[in-house]
Amino acid sequence: MAKQKRIYRCSSCGQVHTQWMGKCPQCNEWNTLAEDVVSKTKSASSDISRKSTPVSLSQVTASPSMRRKCGIDELDRVLGGGVVEGSLVLIGGDPGIGKSTIMLQMADNLAVTGLRVLYVSGEESAVQIKMRSERLGVGSENILIYPEVVLEEIREQITILRPDVVILDSIQSVFSSQIEAPPGSVSQIRESAGVLMEIAKGMNTVVFVVGHVTKEGWIAGPKMLEHMVDTVLYFEGDSSGVYRILRAVKNRFGTSGEIGVFEMKSAGLQEVHDPSSIFINGLGGDVAGSSIMGAVEGSRALLVEVQALVSRTSYSMPKRISIGSDQSRLSVLLAVMEKRAGVFLSNSDVVVNIAGGIRVAEPAVDLAVFMAIAGSALDKPLPKGTVCMGEIGLNGELRPVNHMESRLKEAIRMGFSRALIPHSNLDSLGPLKGIKPIALNHVREALSIFS
Repeated sequence: MAKQKRIYRCSSCGQVHTQWMGKCPQCNEWNTLAEDVVSKTKSASSDISRKSTPVSLSQVTASPSMRRKCGIDELDRVLGGGVVEGSLVLIGGDPGIGKSTIMLQMADNLAVTGLRVLYVSGEESAVQIKMRSERLGVGSENILIYPEVVLEEIREQITILRPDVVILDSIQSVFSSQIEAPPGSVSQIRESAGVLMEIAKGMNTVVFVVGHVTKEGWIAGPKMLEHMVDTVLYFEGDSSGVYRILRAVKNRFGTSGEIGVFEMKSAGLQEVHDPSSIFINGLGGDVAGSSIMGAVEGSRALLVEVQALVSRTSYSMPKRISIGSDQSRLSVLLAVMEKRAGVFLSNSDVVVNIAGGIRVAEPAVDLAVFMAIAGSALDKPLPKGTVCMGEIGLNGELRPVNHMESRLKEAIRMGFSRALIPHSNLDSLGPLKGIKPIALNHVREALSIFS
């Protein structure tokens, strides 16, 4: 006898729940949940086949039509130039940061071009999605809304409708009747990811999957989920703020590490084409403890502001806090400052912040962090119009960084006139007008800028 699994579907809004409740939490209607039994049959992915045969690598052709623009330039940049047919994309981020919003905006742009989009919602009813679409100005007839959480039902509808794009929000809410485990468990996520991958590759359909994140900020579920998909996108930034950063941490069809910058407004996420203008405030030099750094994220150069606060403490264990940069790297830089530059901060709390909510992981931020901390400790601001870039070694030497020319060109565009750079980068630079490179060999030389 086939095993069965019971679900409860609301007759008012159509939302599916795994347990019975007196009132539907989505539409707040009483006594509308009706029991439904899902029979366990063969595996959900057993009848999906790519039906491919081995072919010589030299005979494989990649036409430009395989990649489609999604109508959002910043999202296209992060994806490597657009969405690729047959790709499986995972997007994660904190609650309320804009995952569902950008998916609905993208769906509308793709639907306008004639593509058929199936929006599968496991957490919201069709009425709730309609309310958001009215706020965003989304209303294409090519967008099909399907509130469902049963994996077999989702797969069946995809097989029948054959949409060009599928959006699943979210994978933690979907469950398979073949697995005796609650939604969001490791086994359920693994089964769902396998079926979605077969759908993407076997039907040549673009599949976007929204994923929850843990309190540490990582996508919930097994790490295998990120290994299976083609692209992993993370939303960064404070959900209470207005700016959002979409970062590609994995991309089989483009550059990993690429970022897109958005501003959250009442009408949805709006693109920010000039990120440097929002991450810095003027040309610096106004207050002590601030420096400007030229960063490179993917193929994009942008300027960010590094802020530092050094204050005396009466406690035996001073605090070391780093927001937006590596915490352990801060401890190394403070040790170098004391040993190699003679700046003693063992009795002071040190707080470092990358303004704007962006995260900078590259070692080129070392010199900017060093100058911000030194400026706060000495209570002296950097000269106005100065930008800093360089990696600091354990002996206090300044090591070269990559893409120095593109960093300096961005600084010139924003009006900066001086740049503190490692001396080893000087020979590789071409002629640059509008900025004066100041080559440094050691951090002691950098401290002389304040005198």
